[in-house]
Amino acid sequence: MTSTSPATPLPVAPDPVRLLRAWTPGSGSWFSGPRGALLARGTRLRLPSTDADAVLRRLRELGDDALAVGALPFDPAAPAHLVVPEDVERADPLGAVLVADPVTSPPTGELRPDPAPAAYEGMVAEALARMAAGGLDKVVLARAVDVVADAPVDPVPMLRELARRDPRSYLFAVDLPTDGLRTPRTLLGASPELLLSRHGTEVTANPLAGSAARAAADPDEDRRRGEALLASAKDRHEHALVVADVAARLRPLVDDLEVPDAPCLVATPTLWHLSTTVRGRVAGRDVSALHLAQALHPTPAVCGVPREVAHAAITEIEPFDRGFYTGAVGWTDARGDGEWVMALRCGEVRGERVRLWAGAGIVPGSRPADELAETGVKLRTLLDALGLDEA
Repeated sequence: MTSTSPATPLPVAPDPVRLLRAWTPGSGSWFSGPRGALLARGTRLRLPSTDADAVLRRLRELGDDALAVGALPFDPAAPAHLVVPEDVERADPLGAVLVADPVTSPPTGELRPDPAPAAYEGMVAEALARMAAGGLDKVVLARAVDVVADAPVDPVPMLRELARRDPRSYLFAVDLPTDGLRTPRTLLGASPELLLSRHGTEVTANPLAGSAARAAADPDEDRRRGEALLASAKDRHEHALVVADVAARLRPLVDDLEVPDAPCLVATPTLWHLSTTVRGRVAGRDVSALHLAQALHPTPAVCGVPREVAHAAITEIEPFDRGFYTGAVGWTDARGDGEWVMALRCGEVRGERVRLWAGAGIVPGSRPADELAETGVKLRTLLDALGLDEA
């Protein structure tokens, strides 16, 4: 596979940890992953349209180094948030080990599930009944937990703790619109899943679907759980639905698409996942990372199969609007390069409130109690970052 060389890159900061420590809520956005880190400060321009053609034209008008950063919502019809920052600084990837910050006190207050655990099991049962009736092959159902604290929650130590626990994940902290209020609103998380990247002509997507809780304290049991996930017919079926959809949506836009025949295992500190890396070459210079991300989103990993039927089921069954959860966060530049990751293992912080989300893919053979337990494991990523023990 060949690739074109991008234009001269922006200067690279020698210390990604220094760049991580420079982020503060309300100042801009932070992204990091295996390819490197990016800190975008300030707002030079808000992009009123998220039409990928219009975004690419505007960036090219602003110059070769211009880029847009922000977040796409779960519902493609809802307003997205894209800005051209005033300043962008890049760094190498975070290393395997970060020097831990002093431990801060966890917030005090209460946790409010939305919905209650029993009600979530009822949601799963409703989805299974719809599948039995026909027309729905998979749907992803989410639940939320609200942390209502006694004082404003600082997202800075949360982001640093996420980085300390899993520096190789896709870390993000994105300023969201404040609706005229002065209190910053931040979406932050440690996502395991790359939606889409474009670098030169190279296009990569890495759908994940099918999960199992890890047993980090027992290496033998941990390995057994990973092997059981890889052998699970139910989870491999769920995963295959996602990969097939991603490949079908990329084929009109990329050449030489490479789709492995079988998934492999990848691990986060809390979960095993089934993973497939799909690669290709962009078919034209005007097909940007944003074009490709919008073609894929929302994938069956966060919505379901068929997409329209699953989306309708989510709207009818879930008791809340997901907003930017299970959307995508990232950036795209004037060359068309960019990286977008799924907004997973994340929370929204604003003042005294933090909303955390987790979801599970429901397919025939799913069991409501198992799906509830899976969402509990996924919630641990952000609960641990807050220093909270309750699930």
